[in-house]
Amino acid sequence: MGHDHDHTSGALSAGAAHRRPLWIAFCLIGGYFFVEVVAGFATGSLALLSDAGHMLTDVLGIGMALAAISLAVRHERAASSGAASHHTFGLYRLEILAAFVNALLLFGVAIYVLVEAVRRLDAGPEVDSGPMLIVAVIGLAVNIVAFVLLRQGSKESLNVEGAYLEVMSDTLGSLGVIGAAIVIAVTEWYWVDPAVGAAIGLWILPRTWRLGSRAVRVLVQSAPPDVDLVRLESDLGELPDVVDVHDLHVWTLTSGMEAMSAHLTTVDAADGHGVLDAARSLVSQRYAITHATFQVEPECHDCDDPRW
Repeated sequence: MGHDHDHTSGALSAGAAHRRPLWIAFCLIGGYFFVEVVAGFATGSLALLSDAGHMLTDVLGIGMALAAISLAVRHERAASSGAASHHTFGLYRLEILAAFVNALLLFGVAIYVLVEAVRRLDAGPEVDSGPMLIVAVIGLAVNIVAFVLLRQGSKESLNVEGAYLEVMSDTLGSLGVIGAAIVIAVTEWYWVDPAVGAAIGLWILPRTWRLGSRAVRVLVQSAPPDVDLVRLESDLGELPDVVDVHDLHVWTLTSGMEAMSAHLTTVDAADGHGVLDAARSLVSQRYAITHATFQVEPECHDCDDPRW
């Protein structure tokens, strides 16, 4: 019991620690999004508008990340005070839902930019490169600050990683807009603007696919990709007095929180507590699974098979 409480408290502290950099990034990007929208329409730049679109997904994504973390933290605080709740696993899965929605938003923006870029390549409007360049340079500075703020949290949370990837794509997008503005100013090749917008969209699609795929794996409760289920079942089956392992399930609750359950069938004279302690120690030390539930049951030759 104490071990699970320590694990939950650690997750709670980690979630709370992510909120401050997320709030700062949210305010910076949210404020500058409006600047880029106005400038994009004023200059006629698709590249600038695509960068603003990415900033919008940043704002929505970071906002959902903040909401997910805040709700999870609030729930855990209520649970620690003894308040009853129907959310027996907490609200950590909201983080994964937010990451999935972020991926959908990024897909939508990227596809819109690609379609608009194709339309503009044939008859693209003239672009005012001077204001476009100034706005893009300031946008780059804003993205770099947000990028630095979210970098550490992205290593610990799939939710923060989603926001981090969006900011990273915006950073590269701002560089592309700066390059396009310079080329247009020097050569008046206005087709460069939709070409850069399309390149931004193409660059982000595979990264968005990976983020969405990881979120879906968690939502459908697939086993973590780094857990070898065959080996895990074999290791549990080799424990002293264990004769069979069935109903083995491993899933990810949220970033960095794996859980599992299994039935361990033992010989009649087995020490149930000893088997339970050995199993918990095995999955914790060898597989880094700290939330494990085992049912230790004596061997039964006439029982119905409970597997599902």
